[in-house]
Amino acid sequence: MHKIKRDDLVKVIAGKDRDKQGKVLHVDTKNNKVLVEGCNMITKHVKPGPGSPQGGIVQKEAALDISNVMLVVDGKATRVGFEVKDGKKVRVAKTTGKAID
Repeated sequence: MHKIKRDDLVKVIAGKDRDKQGKVLHVDTKNNKVLVEGCNMITKHVKPGPGSPQGGIVQKEAALDISNVMLVVDGKATRVGFEVKDGKKVRVAKTTGKAID
């Protein structure tokens, strides 16, 4: 079980996009990277092909290190912990103490 999951709302705490918020699009647990909607945008040159017949210059999100984002709960960035409730391991917001899932 991981502290950041897909579709979580996170806040970027380091880098050029510090203080931006966005939804997590993808989590790469093997490399500890996350893709956040609207953050860490890069310019990519795409050749024409079946996926994009025109080709051209495309803006897209690049991966951020998972340590550079914090989960947002009730409008505030918070740390995440784990507790066992009813025999299940649950993510818990450290500031409020309430379960996230």
